[in-house]
Amino acid sequence: MTHKYDFLVIGSGIAGMSFALKVAAHGKVAIVTKNQLEDTNTFHAQGGIATVSQTLDNFDKHIADTCIAGAGLCDREVVEKVVSQAPQQIKELVDWGVNFDKNEEGNFDLHKEGGHSESRILHHKDSTGAEIQTSLIRAVKKHPSIDIFDYHFAIEILTQHHLGEIVTRTTPNIECYGAFVLNQKTNEIDKFLSRVTMMATGGIGSIYQTTTNPLVATGDGVAMVARAKGIIKDMEFVQFHPTAFFHPHERPSFLITEALRGYGGILRTMDGVDFMKRYDERESLAPRDIVARAIDSEMKHRGDDHVYLDITHKNAEETKNSFPAIYKKCLSHGVDITKDYIPVAPAAHYSCGGIEVNLDAQSSIHRLYANGECACTGLHGANRLASNSLIEAVVFADAAAKHALKVFKDFDFEENIPAWNAEGTTLPEEMVLITQTEKEVAQIMSSYVGIVRSNLRLQRALSRLNILFRETENLFNQSVVSRDICELRNIIKVSYEVIKHAMQRKESRGLHYNIDYPTNSNPIKQTKK
Repeated sequence: MTHKYDFLVIGSGIAGMSFALKVAAHGKVAIVTKNQLEDTNTFHAQGGIATVSQTLDNFDKHIADTCIAGAGLCDREVVEKVVSQAPQQIKELVDWGVNFDKNEEGNFDLHKEGGHSESRILHHKDSTGAEIQTSLIRAVKKHPSIDIFDYHFAIEILTQHHLGEIVTRTTPNIECYGAFVLNQKTNEIDKFLSRVTMMATGGIGSIYQTTTNPLVATGDGVAMVARAKGIIKDMEFVQFHPTAFFHPHERPSFLITEALRGYGGILRTMDGVDFMKRYDERESLAPRDIVARAIDSEMKHRGDDHVYLDITHKNAEETKNSFPAIYKKCLSHGVDITKDYIPVAPAAHYSCGGIEVNLDAQSSIHRLYANGECACTGLHGANRLASNSLIEAVVFADAAAKHALKVFKDFDFEENIPAWNAEGTTLPEEMVLITQTEKEVAQIMSSYVGIVRSNLRLQRALSRLNILFRETENLFNQSVVSRDICELRNIIKVSYEVIKHAMQRKESRGLHYNIDYPTNSNPIKQTKK
């Protein structure tokens, strides 16, 4: 089946849905999502969304905090754009129905998180992402120009390659005409033709054994664009959230929000010692890369499998009221956070790299935009400042919409692309070939390409991954297309991009720490254990 839309949006988080809402008054929009609309990283974002909204704060402070966290690699123009446009985009979210908590005076109740010099985090209890997601879903479902295709998995974007042309990374003017999409309800592969496409597929957390991301975060957008010869940037900078609830048999890991440390939480070793003062003067409120490496260092040095986060000194009723979801979740595992220390350990959380885009969210492939975690705008540099990603998504959705609305009518639908060719393929005889390979990739990435890396570890990861890549490509070419084989293929491609970029960076910076290139600016000292 062939579908034609002015705007094709792949992904249903804040990055995709806010773009859809901004362009829907001017053309027909399709939102393609591989599960339900709710299954996104946005929905699971607990902490909040950063913006300047009180008199003690200003744009210069937010810009400085962002650039400091980014370890010198932030694009200053992008940072200024996001910070200065944030208040207006917050207003639009409120207009779409998002309800942020307010204090008794009627002003936003602002949290403070690691790396921020002022309180500037808008939130809805400890489930801000869920509030944003459900509000946007309501708005999207009410809009007559937006069609929703849930349980539709985008396999690959359509380019000149599908017209029989040879496309390489040096090919000028690669264009995107839409995507091949697997309808999981019928097992048919549909052709979605579009004037412009927005890639908003979210993160890559599932390439690691331990992650806070929902398991749909398999890096699909980055993998599709990389295969289509688009430019991918900064994939070595994978942020590990310092404080995921330690429960080794649960995947994904439950996130213990940064806001708990802003609230006054203290990180302690298993014998109760407050250790962060040895690593950074900001102690438990240091940026995430520093805190995650400090925890990793303590765990390795002591042989422990987790540390503790302590908020038992805070008012119990205030804690339960401010963090109800965390209180309930921890209590379900026998931990009363008002009385007990919370067991925590780092988990893969956010990718600062992705599909390279410009100030209008345009990728290197014409007619293809990218936004959200799958995109690399230059805002985060080598390390994302907490709660900057949600505001980045709405600011760049606005930029993409404004640009796309100027040009989309100039593009025709590419009618000459043939249907998907499944000739000669068969159903895989053994699912273990897929499931076991996925486990192997996660183990390789966690062991060799995690919080602390070395040249030897990276080379070993690459060698192992090359074997799995060849085996999986052979299996893909022989098999009837399924979501399982496509996700595995994407996981391997994204893992390769992370390793490749990590091997190319001959220094330690931000989230990428290589013990063969130590830097004086990094407070965590590691040895080759």
